[in-house]
Amino acid sequence: MAGILYSMLAGVFIAIQGVLNTRLSEKAGFWLTNTIVHGSGFVVSMILFLLIRDGSLHSLQNMNKGYLLGGVFGVVIVFSVMKGMGQLGPAYSVIILLAAQLLFALLIDTFGWFGAASTPLTWNKIAGVLVIIGGILVFKMK
Repeated sequence: MAGILYSMLAGVFIAIQGVLNTRLSEKAGFWLTNTIVHGSGFVVSMILFLLIRDGSLHSLQNMNKGYLLGGVFGVVIVFSVMKGMGQLGPAYSVIILLAAQLLFALLIDTFGWFGAASTPLTWNKIAGVLVIIGGILVFKMK
C-alpha cells in the first residue's frame, strides 16, 4: 500500500513540477530553470541527508559508477517535461510521458536491465500498455 501512495505522490508532484517549471522557464529560460530546479533540489537533499544520515560516501566506492548518472538523466527529464508541456499542454504531455515510462519500465522488468529482477512478459502486461496507448488516442480525439 505504501508503494502505491508513494507512486501517486510522485505522479502529483511530477505534474505540478512540470507546470511550475514551464511557467518559470518562460521568464528565466530553460537552462536557468533547470539549474534552479536541480540546485534547490540539491540544497533540500543535502539538508535532509545531514539530518537523517542514511548513507555514506564510502559505500559508493564499490558500486557500478553508471548508477551515478541519475542526476544527468534528471536534467534531461526536467528539460523534456518543460518542452513537452509547453508545446502539448500538461495533460497530453503527461499521458505520453506515462506511456513511454510504462513501456520502458516493462522492458527493464522483462529483460532485467540495470540490475532489476527479470519478470516474464505476459499478455496482461501487453494489454495494459495497449490500453494506455488506446487511451492516448481517445484522449486526443476531437
